[in-house]
Parts: sequence; structure tokens; C-alpha cells
Amino acid sequence: MKKIKNRALTVLLLVVLAICGLGFYIVRYAADGSKWASAGFITTAFSRGGLKTGALTDREGVVLASVEDGRLKFADNEDVRRATLHAVGDLQGNIGTGALTVYAPELMGYNAITGAYSRTGHGETVALTLDSRLNVEAYKALGGRRGAVMVMDYMTGEVLCMVSTPAFDPAKPPDIKAGDPAFEGVYINRAISAAYPPGSTFKLLTAAAAIENIPGLFDRVFECTGGIEVGGEMVKCSATHGRLTFEQALSVSCNSVFGELALELGADTLAKYAKAYGLSEQANVGGIMTAKGNFDKAAPDSANLAWSGIGQYDDTVCPAAMLRYVAAIANGGVAAKMELLKKDSVPALMQAGSQRIMREDTARQLGDIMTYHGSQSFPGLNIHAKSGTAEVGGGMTPHAWFTGYITNEGHPLAFVVIVENGGGGAATAGPIANRVLQAAVKK
Repeated sequence: MKKIKNRALTVLLLVVLAICGLGFYIVRYAADGSKWASAGFITTAFSRGGLKTGALTDREGVVLASVEDGRLKFADNEDVRRATLHAVGDLQGNIGTGALTVYAPELMGYNAITGAYSRTGHGETVALTLDSRLNVEAYKALGGRRGAVMVMDYMTGEVLCMVSTPAFDPAKPPDIKAGDPAFEGVYINRAISAAYPPGSTFKLLTAAAAIENIPGLFDRVFECTGGIEVGGEMVKCSATHGRLTFEQALSVSCNSVFGELALELGADTLAKYAKAYGLSEQANVGGIMTAKGNFDKAAPDSANLAWSGIGQYDDTVCPAAMLRYVAAIANGGVAAKMELLKKDSVPALMQAGSQRIMREDTARQLGDIMTYHGSQSFPGLNIHAKSGTAEVGGGMTPHAWFTGYITNEGHPLAFVVIVENGGGGAATAGPIANRVLQAAVKK
């Protein structure tokens, strides 16, 4: 009897383990089945490194990539192919954040019942939120310089433009040699997978923190004598602005005032706001996690703390995170979830909702100050913007930033432009933003 009892217990234990194992598999299958099905070695879905089924289009139905006779074919127009390279991806899969890789399960028509098997053999047509026409405008405006451009609808979160350069024609990929400066970082989507010193664009964060934490801020009058001395070091300003208000300080991008505000706020407060506003964190763009930003806490009453509030020291920000932030300012403090898939394309894959990251009154006050003083360079656009010239050291030319939003009726658009080693933000990145926004408004 004892042997029978022990055997029964053993069998019962095995049954319990089998049930637990099956339950674990079902949970993992539900969570990761699409990833398993879209692994590159699955021959039912892939051939010669490319998808065997599915088609990718922009928001207007322009085909960006499709499978014909078992081979991956890119857009007919070369400018479109180059301008959407990083958003779409390449044949070899070197651009890991491209839609062909990220949305492979959707393209092949994956579901939990049939897996990667396509009943029709053609997969699915998946539409991106991107407008290929705007991408071409941005690509041409960058003019071969290294950098990135993004534009999004700050109310819906749809990303309309996402361009990174340098690029190449994926239909005719070049033989890229290691160390070739013409293709430096060519497989990196700089819009979402890079982080840069933000320069004066970071003053938008310091300004918001000051609005919420320094009483009587709008009644104060500051004095700029060309810089401030902190701990025996000079934090230089680009000019001697004299007496000015907080609003004027942001408009002329006064380092003296924002260095002083950073010292008053302290590193802990600035770090808290950098995290809350997402500038030191990763952003989620259509299910793709971006590069993480950085904000190091400098010592109290130090020049480094002053510089950190100006967007220098060790600050870094991903362009997509900066776009999300300025879009939230435009949207009354609410950051819309950033989308790359059209909602009527694969609605089940949409990320959870938008997030309030800023008080509504703070967003309104900040937006009023951002009314761009160089608006004559943006004819017809109701623009709210901030430029940035980010020092990178080593005797190299600064990075050029320009970010903000427009309030033209029917065009709730936020934007960010960065040109690596481009020099002045307004002079270099501003015209690029203008060209893309003019094209968007005229459509």
C-alpha cells in the first residue's frame, strides 16, 4: 500500500508540474508569441533576410515596402526611399528600429490561432502615421548634414515625419566601409536612438520648474552683465542683456538668468522635473523605446549646476523625448501617446493612453513666452519655439536645435530639428523646421 501511495503522489506531482508548465507556456505564448513568430529564422515568414508577406504604406497609401514574387521591394520613388529609410528599415535588417522589423508580426498577419501562417499568402497591409511627402521635404532640407527631424500631431500623437541622416537608397545599398565619414552612424535612427546635449532648449524645463517653485518669479527683474561667477568660475552668457524680466530672459535665452535660476532650484528639483517631463528618460514611439536621456546632479552652488540648468554640463536628451515635451506644452500639459501605426490599421496594438506631465497653467504660461521672436522667418505660421546651440567641446562646432509647435487652425503640429555640429540653432535648424511646417500647412 505504501508503494502505491508513493507512486500516486509521484504521479500527482508530475501532473501538477505539467499543468504549471503548460500554464507558464500559455502565459509566455500570449505575451511573446508574436516575437517568436517574427524571429528572422522562421522560414514561413522570412526568406533571404526579408519578409515574404505584407506591405507597408504611409498614411496616404503610398507604398513604402511590399513583397513581390517573394522579394522585398521598396517605394518606387528614390527620394521617398531615402527619406523613409530609418522609419521603414533596410533589406538586411541592420536598422533594428525600422517598421519592417518592429511590425513584422502585423505585416505577416500574425494571430494567436494560426501564428505566422497567412491563409491568403499575402500577409497584411500596415499603414504608418508618416506622411512620406513631409519626410522628403525634411530629408532635402537637411541637405546631407547629419541630424534628425520629427513632426507630430500634438493632439493625436501621430508622428507625421521622422527622418534621420545620413541615409542611403535601400533598393541600391552602397558598400559601406568601416570608418567612412559619409555613412557615420548610418544604421542609427538619430530621431529616436540618439541623445544629444540639448543646449538652450533645456531652458524650457528650467523655466517650467521655476514657474512652479519660485514665488514672485514674474515680478522679478534680473541683471545680466555677460555672465555670472559661481565658485570662482564664470558661466558666460552670449551677450550682455542688462536688466530683464523672466519672460525676456527666456526670449533672448539668457544664460546668466537661467544659471541663477538653476542655482536657486537646486539639482534635486531639476532632476525631478527632468524625470517627470521625460527628458532624462526613454520615450515610447509606437512601441519602440528611444534612447535614454541624462541629467546628472551637480554639486550645490557650483558652476556645473548652473550649466546644467542651461542645458550643458552632462545633460543629454533624445530628440523624440524633446518632441514629446514640447507637444505636451502645446496640449495643455498632456503628453499624447506617440503613434507610428495608423489607428485604423492595427488598433489592437495601440499603447495605453496619454499622460498629464505638466500643470495646465504652467503649460499656458510657458507657451505664451515661447511665442517666437523671430516669427518673420516663419511666414504664415503661428509658431511657439525655442532654439538651442549645444556646445560639444573638443573645438567642434555646436549642435543646432530648434523645437516647438504651431497653432495654425487644423494643424496642431509639434516639431524638433537637430543638426549635428550645425552651429546656431535658429540659423541652421530653424529654416529646416520652416520648410517642413510650410509643406504640412499647405497640404
